[in-house]
Amino acid sequence: MVQIGYTMMTEQAGPRDLVAHVAGAERAGFDFSVTSDHYFPWLAAQGHAPNAWAVLGAAARATSRIPLMTCVTCPTTRYHPVLVAQLAATVQLLSQGRFRLGLGSGENLNEHVVGGGWPGVSVRHEMLEEAVFIIRALFEGDLVTHHGTHYDVEHARLWDVPVPAPPIGIAVSGEHSCRLAGSAADLVIATEPRRELLEAFDRHGGAGKPRIGQLPVCYDTDHGAAVERAHEQFRWFGLGWKVSAELPHNGSFAAASASVTKEEVAEAIPCGPNVDCFVEAVRAYTDAGFTEVALVQIGGEHQEPYLEWAGRELLPALRTL
Repeated sequence: MVQIGYTMMTEQAGPRDLVAHVAGAERAGFDFSVTSDHYFPWLAAQGHAPNAWAVLGAAARATSRIPLMTCVTCPTTRYHPVLVAQLAATVQLLSQGRFRLGLGSGENLNEHVVGGGWPGVSVRHEMLEEAVFIIRALFEGDLVTHHGTHYDVEHARLWDVPVPAPPIGIAVSGEHSCRLAGSAADLVIATEPRRELLEAFDRHGGAGKPRIGQLPVCYDTDHGAAVERAHEQFRWFGLGWKVSAELPHNGSFAAASASVTKEEVAEAIPCGPNVDCFVEAVRAYTDAGFTEVALVQIGGEHQEPYLEWAGRELLPALRTL
Protein backbone atom coordinates (compact mmCIF):
# COMPACT_ATOMS: atom_id res chain seq x y z
CA MET A 1 0.00 0.00 0.00
CA VAL A 2 1.34 3.42 -0.96
CA GLN A 3 2.47 5.67 1.89
CA ILE A 4 0.94 9.17 1.80
CA GLY A 5 2.94 12.14 3.00
CA TYR A 6 2.31 15.73 4.03
CA THR A 7 4.49 18.61 2.78
CA MET A 8 5.58 21.49 4.99
CA MET A 9 6.05 24.00 2.20
CA THR A 10 8.27 26.72 3.61
CA GLU A 11 7.43 29.01 0.70
CA GLN A 12 3.82 29.45 1.80
CA ALA A 13 3.75 29.56 5.62
CA GLY A 14 5.71 30.96 8.53
CA PRO A 15 7.67 28.77 10.95
CA ARG A 16 5.13 28.51 13.77
CA ASP A 17 2.37 27.63 11.33
CA LEU A 18 4.52 25.00 9.62
CA VAL A 19 5.14 23.24 12.92
CA ALA A 20 1.45 23.38 13.82
CA HIS A 21 0.55 22.00 10.40
CA VAL A 22 2.84 18.97 10.61
CA ALA A 23 1.53 18.20 14.08
CA GLY A 24 -1.95 18.32 12.55
CA ALA A 25 -0.81 16.01 9.74
CA GLU A 26 0.36 13.50 12.33
CA ARG A 27 -3.03 13.61 14.04
CA ALA A 28 -4.81 13.26 10.68
CA GLY A 29 -2.94 10.03 9.97
CA PHE A 30 -0.40 10.95 7.29
CA ASP A 31 2.33 8.32 6.99
CA PHE A 32 5.29 10.70 6.67
CA SER A 33 6.16 14.34 6.08
CA VAL A 34 8.65 16.31 4.02
CA THR A 35 9.74 19.92 3.99
CA SER A 36 11.07 22.17 1.26
CA ASP A 37 14.29 24.09 1.93
CA HIS A 38 14.11 27.49 0.21
CA TYR A 39 15.63 30.91 0.63
CA PHE A 40 13.06 32.43 -1.75
CA PRO A 41 9.45 31.51 -2.57
CA TRP A 42 8.82 30.49 -6.18
CA LEU A 43 6.33 33.36 -6.55
CA ALA A 44 5.89 36.44 -4.38
CA ALA A 45 2.25 35.45 -3.83
CA GLN A 46 3.42 32.53 -1.69
CA GLY A 47 5.00 35.01 0.67
CA HIS A 48 7.35 33.04 2.97
CA ALA A 49 10.74 31.34 3.27
CA PRO A 50 11.74 30.54 6.88
CA ASN A 51 14.77 28.37 7.59
CA ALA A 52 13.81 24.75 7.04
CA TRP A 53 16.26 23.30 9.56
CA ALA A 54 15.01 25.44 12.44
CA VAL A 55 11.47 24.35 11.51
CA LEU A 56 12.56 20.69 11.44
CA GLY A 57 14.06 20.95 14.91
CA ALA A 58 10.82 22.35 16.26
CA ALA A 59 8.76 19.80 14.33
CA ALA A 60 10.83 16.96 15.75
CA ARG A 61 9.84 18.02 19.25
CA ALA A 62 6.21 18.83 18.40
CA THR A 63 5.53 15.36 16.93
CA SER A 64 6.16 11.82 18.11
CA ARG A 65 5.36 9.47 15.22
CA ILE A 66 5.45 11.06 11.80
CA PRO A 67 8.75 10.75 9.85
CA LEU A 68 10.45 13.94 8.67
CA MET A 69 12.50 14.60 5.53
CA THR A 70 14.02 17.43 3.51
CA CYS A 71 12.58 17.54 0.02
CA VAL A 72 15.11 18.71 -0.86
CA THR A 73 18.24 20.38 0.49
CA CYS A 74 21.01 21.45 -1.85
CA PRO A 75 24.30 20.64 -0.04
CA THR A 76 26.61 22.34 -2.51
CA THR A 77 26.39 26.15 -2.56
CA ARG A 78 24.29 27.86 0.11
CA TYR A 79 25.27 25.08 2.53
CA HIS A 80 28.65 23.38 2.77
CA PRO A 81 28.25 19.58 2.99
CA VAL A 82 29.93 19.55 6.42
CA LEU A 83 27.17 21.81 7.74
CA VAL A 84 24.45 19.69 6.12
CA ALA A 85 25.85 16.58 7.82
CA GLN A 86 25.76 18.31 11.21
CA LEU A 87 22.22 19.62 10.65
CA ALA A 88 20.91 16.24 9.53
CA ALA A 89 22.58 14.38 12.39
CA THR A 90 21.07 16.80 14.90
CA VAL A 91 17.54 16.46 13.50
CA GLN A 92 17.91 12.67 13.45
CA LEU A 93 18.75 12.75 17.16
CA LEU A 94 15.98 15.22 18.02
CA SER A 95 13.41 13.12 16.16
CA GLN A 96 14.69 9.84 17.62
CA GLY A 97 15.45 8.30 14.25
CA ARG A 98 12.54 9.67 12.19
CA PHE A 99 14.57 11.77 9.75
CA ARG A 100 15.61 11.18 6.13
CA LEU A 101 17.96 13.54 4.31
CA GLY A 102 16.66 14.41 0.85
CA LEU A 103 19.27 16.06 -1.35
CA GLY A 104 19.29 17.64 -4.79
CA SER A 105 21.50 19.66 -7.11
CA GLY A 106 19.55 22.82 -6.30
CA GLU A 107 17.98 25.80 -8.02
CA ASN A 108 19.50 29.16 -8.87
CA LEU A 109 16.49 30.72 -7.11
CA ASN A 110 17.90 29.78 -3.71
CA GLU A 111 21.62 29.34 -4.26
CA HIS A 112 22.41 32.66 -5.99
CA VAL A 113 22.14 34.53 -2.69
CA VAL A 114 25.69 33.61 -1.59
CA GLY A 115 27.13 35.24 -4.71
CA GLY A 116 29.19 32.36 -6.05
CA GLY A 117 27.56 32.15 -9.47
CA TRP A 118 25.46 29.27 -10.75
CA PRO A 119 27.45 26.43 -12.35
CA GLY A 120 26.29 24.32 -15.27
CA VAL A 121 24.30 21.17 -14.66
CA SER A 122 27.21 18.74 -15.12
CA VAL A 123 29.25 20.63 -12.52
CA ARG A 124 26.27 20.70 -10.16
CA HIS A 125 26.03 16.93 -10.38
CA GLU A 126 29.75 16.58 -9.67
CA MET A 127 29.36 18.83 -6.64
CA LEU A 128 26.39 16.83 -5.36
CA GLU A 129 28.25 13.53 -5.71
CA GLU A 130 31.25 14.87 -3.80
CA ALA A 131 28.96 16.36 -1.13
CA VAL A 132 27.23 12.99 -0.59
CA PHE A 133 30.65 11.33 -0.14
CA ILE A 134 31.59 13.87 2.56
CA ILE A 135 28.25 13.62 4.36
CA ARG A 136 28.37 9.82 4.48
CA ALA A 137 31.92 9.88 5.87
CA LEU A 138 30.83 12.24 8.63
CA PHE A 139 27.77 10.09 9.40
CA GLU A 140 30.22 7.25 10.09
CA GLY A 141 31.78 9.31 12.87
CA ASP A 142 35.06 9.56 10.97
CA LEU A 143 37.55 12.37 11.33
CA VAL A 144 37.41 13.79 7.82
CA THR A 145 40.03 15.74 5.92
CA HIS A 146 39.19 16.04 2.25
CA HIS A 147 40.64 18.08 -0.59
CA GLY A 148 38.49 17.37 -3.61
CA THR A 149 37.52 18.96 -6.89
CA HIS A 150 34.92 21.23 -5.33
CA TYR A 151 35.26 21.08 -1.53
CA ASP A 152 37.89 21.27 1.15
CA VAL A 153 37.23 19.75 4.55
CA GLU A 154 39.78 20.20 7.30
CA HIS A 155 39.79 17.98 10.39
CA ALA A 156 35.98 17.68 10.69
CA ARG A 157 33.90 15.20 12.63
CA LEU A 158 30.45 14.92 14.13
CA TRP A 159 30.51 14.79 17.91
CA ASP A 160 26.86 13.73 18.13
CA VAL A 161 26.56 10.84 15.71
CA PRO A 162 23.07 9.36 15.25
CA VAL A 163 22.62 5.60 15.08
CA PRO A 164 21.23 4.80 12.64
CA ALA A 165 22.42 7.55 10.34
CA PRO A 166 19.70 9.32 8.35
CA PRO A 167 18.98 7.57 5.04
CA ILE A 168 19.95 9.74 2.09
CA GLY A 169 17.61 10.41 -0.84
CA ILE A 170 18.50 12.12 -4.10
CA ALA A 171 16.06 14.00 -6.34
CA VAL A 172 16.14 12.97 -9.99
CA SER A 173 14.99 14.42 -13.29
CA GLY A 174 17.11 12.58 -15.90
CA GLU A 175 19.60 9.82 -16.59
CA HIS A 176 22.60 11.43 -14.91
CA SER A 177 20.83 12.17 -11.62
CA CYS A 178 19.30 8.66 -11.69
CA ARG A 179 22.79 7.18 -12.02
CA LEU A 180 23.95 9.15 -9.00
CA ALA A 181 20.85 8.27 -6.98
CA GLY A 182 21.05 4.58 -7.84
CA SER A 183 24.68 4.29 -6.82
CA ALA A 184 24.89 6.75 -3.90
CA ALA A 185 21.43 7.09 -2.34
CA ASP A 186 19.16 5.00 -0.14
CA LEU A 187 16.00 6.26 -1.86
CA VAL A 188 14.95 8.33 -4.85
CA ILE A 189 12.77 11.46 -5.07
CA ALA A 190 10.90 12.82 -8.12
CA THR A 191 8.21 15.40 -8.82
CA GLU A 192 6.80 13.71 -11.91
CA PRO A 193 5.18 10.25 -12.25
CA ARG A 194 7.66 9.08 -14.88
CA ARG A 195 8.30 5.34 -14.88
CA GLU A 196 11.48 5.82 -16.91
CA LEU A 197 13.10 7.67 -14.01
CA LEU A 198 12.55 4.71 -11.71
CA GLU A 199 13.76 2.27 -14.37
CA ALA A 200 16.97 4.28 -14.70
CA PHE A 201 17.31 4.40 -10.92
CA ASP A 202 17.00 0.60 -10.82
CA ARG A 203 19.56 0.11 -13.59
CA HIS A 204 22.13 2.03 -11.57
CA GLY A 205 21.65 0.14 -8.31
CA GLY A 206 18.36 1.43 -6.94
CA ALA A 207 16.28 -1.76 -7.22
CA GLY A 208 14.32 -2.42 -4.05
CA LYS A 209 14.92 1.04 -2.56
CA PRO A 210 12.05 3.41 -1.65
CA ARG A 211 10.87 5.83 -4.31
CA ILE A 212 9.11 9.02 -3.28
CA GLY A 213 6.98 11.23 -5.51
CA GLN A 214 5.61 14.67 -4.77
CA LEU A 215 2.29 16.02 -6.02
CA PRO A 216 0.69 19.48 -5.61
CA VAL A 217 -3.02 19.51 -4.78
CA CYS A 218 -5.47 22.27 -3.92
CA TYR A 219 -8.38 21.24 -1.73
CA ASP A 220 -11.23 23.68 -1.24
CA THR A 221 -14.98 23.22 -0.94
CA ASP A 222 -15.23 25.73 -3.81
CA HIS A 223 -13.64 24.31 -6.97
CA GLY A 224 -13.30 27.74 -8.57
CA ALA A 225 -11.54 29.17 -5.51
CA ALA A 226 -9.15 26.22 -5.52
CA VAL A 227 -8.26 26.77 -9.19
CA GLU A 228 -7.77 30.49 -8.55
CA ARG A 229 -5.39 29.82 -5.66
CA ALA A 230 -3.46 27.12 -7.52
CA HIS A 231 -3.00 29.49 -10.46
CA GLU A 232 -1.91 32.38 -8.25
CA GLN A 233 0.65 30.39 -6.26
CA PHE A 234 1.62 27.30 -8.29
CA ARG A 235 1.36 28.05 -12.00
CA TRP A 236 5.18 27.76 -12.22
CA PHE A 237 4.97 24.03 -11.51
CA GLY A 238 4.76 22.95 -15.13
CA LEU A 239 7.85 24.80 -16.33
CA GLY A 240 10.03 21.68 -16.09
CA TRP A 241 13.21 21.16 -14.16
CA LYS A 242 15.56 22.38 -16.90
CA VAL A 243 13.88 25.78 -16.68
CA SER A 244 13.11 25.87 -12.95
CA ALA A 245 16.69 25.15 -11.91
CA GLU A 246 18.06 28.08 -13.89
CA LEU A 247 15.73 31.01 -13.13
CA PRO A 248 17.33 33.40 -10.62
CA HIS A 249 14.44 34.96 -8.68
CA ASN A 250 10.70 34.85 -8.15
CA GLY A 251 10.16 37.64 -10.67
CA SER A 252 11.66 35.33 -13.28
CA PHE A 253 9.17 32.62 -12.35
CA ALA A 254 6.31 35.10 -12.56
CA ALA A 255 7.41 36.15 -16.04
CA ALA A 256 8.06 32.59 -17.26
CA SER A 257 4.61 31.43 -16.13
CA ALA A 258 2.64 34.55 -17.12
CA SER A 259 0.98 32.81 -20.07
CA VAL A 260 -0.14 29.75 -18.06
CA THR A 261 -3.94 29.74 -17.88
CA LYS A 262 -6.22 28.68 -15.06
CA GLU A 263 -7.54 25.91 -17.28
CA GLU A 264 -4.03 24.52 -17.74
CA VAL A 265 -3.43 24.60 -13.99
CA ALA A 266 -6.74 22.83 -13.34
CA GLU A 267 -5.76 20.09 -15.78
CA ALA A 268 -2.40 19.53 -14.10
CA ILE A 269 -3.30 19.92 -10.40
CA PRO A 270 -6.27 18.29 -8.63
CA CYS A 271 -8.44 21.15 -7.36
CA GLY A 272 -11.61 21.32 -5.29
CA PRO A 273 -13.41 18.79 -3.07
CA ASN A 274 -13.65 15.76 -5.40
CA VAL A 275 -11.77 12.90 -3.72
CA ASP A 276 -11.74 10.84 -6.91
CA CYS A 277 -9.68 13.49 -8.73
CA PHE A 278 -7.04 13.37 -6.00
CA VAL A 279 -7.00 9.57 -6.00
CA GLU A 280 -6.47 9.43 -9.76
CA ALA A 281 -3.58 11.89 -9.54
CA VAL A 282 -1.89 9.74 -6.89
CA ARG A 283 -2.63 6.61 -8.93
CA ALA A 284 -0.42 7.97 -11.70
CA TYR A 285 2.49 7.73 -9.26
CA THR A 286 1.63 4.29 -7.93
CA ASP A 287 1.18 2.96 -11.47
CA ALA A 288 4.66 4.29 -12.31
CA GLY A 289 6.12 2.39 -9.35
CA PHE A 290 6.37 4.99 -6.58
CA THR A 291 6.05 3.61 -3.06
CA GLU A 292 5.42 6.95 -1.32
CA VAL A 293 3.70 10.15 -2.44
CA ALA A 294 3.98 13.46 -0.58
CA LEU A 295 1.05 15.78 -1.21
CA VAL A 296 1.48 19.57 -1.25
CA GLN A 297 -1.70 21.40 -0.25
CA ILE A 298 -1.48 24.79 -1.95
CA GLY A 299 -2.11 27.83 0.24
CA GLY A 300 -0.55 28.38 3.65
CA GLU A 301 -3.83 29.62 5.13
CA HIS A 302 -5.77 26.61 3.85
CA GLN A 303 -4.00 23.79 5.68
CA GLU A 304 -6.36 23.17 8.59
CA PRO A 305 -9.50 22.46 6.52
CA TYR A 306 -7.39 20.31 4.20
CA LEU A 307 -6.01 18.27 7.10
CA GLU A 308 -9.49 17.73 8.52
CA TRP A 309 -10.81 16.64 5.11
CA ALA A 310 -7.77 14.47 4.44
CA GLY A 311 -8.16 12.58 7.70
CA ARG A 312 -11.88 12.10 7.15
CA GLU A 313 -12.11 11.41 3.40
CA LEU A 314 -8.89 11.58 1.37
CA LEU A 315 -6.56 9.28 3.30
CA PRO A 316 -9.14 6.47 3.63
CA ALA A 317 -9.74 6.65 -0.13
CA LEU A 318 -6.00 6.56 -0.89
CA ARG A 319 -5.55 3.49 1.32
CA THR A 320 -7.36 1.50 -1.36
CA LEU A 321 -4.61 2.06 -3.96
